[in-house]
Amino acid sequence: MPTATHIPVEEYLHTVYEPDAEFVDGEIQERNVGEYDHNAVQKALLIWFYLHGKNWNVKAIQEQRIHVSSTRFRIPDVCVFSRDYPIEQVFTKPPLICIEVLSPEDRHNRIEERVEDFRRFDVKHIWIVDPKKQAGWDLSSGDWIRATEFSVAGTPIKVQLPELFASID
Repeated sequence: MPTATHIPVEEYLHTVYEPDAEFVDGEIQERNVGEYDHNAVQKALLIWFYLHGKNWNVKAIQEQRIHVSSTRFRIPDVCVFSRDYPIEQVFTKPPLICIEVLSPEDRHNRIEERVEDFRRFDVKHIWIVDPKKQAGWDLSSGDWIRATEFSVAGTPIKVQLPELFASID
């Protein structure tokens, strides 16, 4: 079994990874990206939030590093944050929403670990989208709740998955 090489946080922050990688307890973890379905859904989500962003007072960005704990940096596929959020090169405050788009190689236990990091960091809304099944799950409570629509209570924010998938060429 190969042994992991541990590096300091500063080395991670000053190294360029293609694609960007996560930092978990001193280890670099590659992310599953680069497939068309994954990218198409990620792009559709970004456009969805771009089109509604001013009315909803939010911005969305892809693959933003988030410093979720002293030893962990996560990179959700899409982050949604208030337009009032202070812009940082690496986020140190929780965004409003973290969205993960599944890839065929994603494993349940790794997704669960990422979600738990977001929950401990106090991200209020955590959504998972599966391009192959054209399905979604709301994990904000910690449970996998099947959803065809994501929303943020008390706001007009709403993502209707059938409409989102229909918008993809």
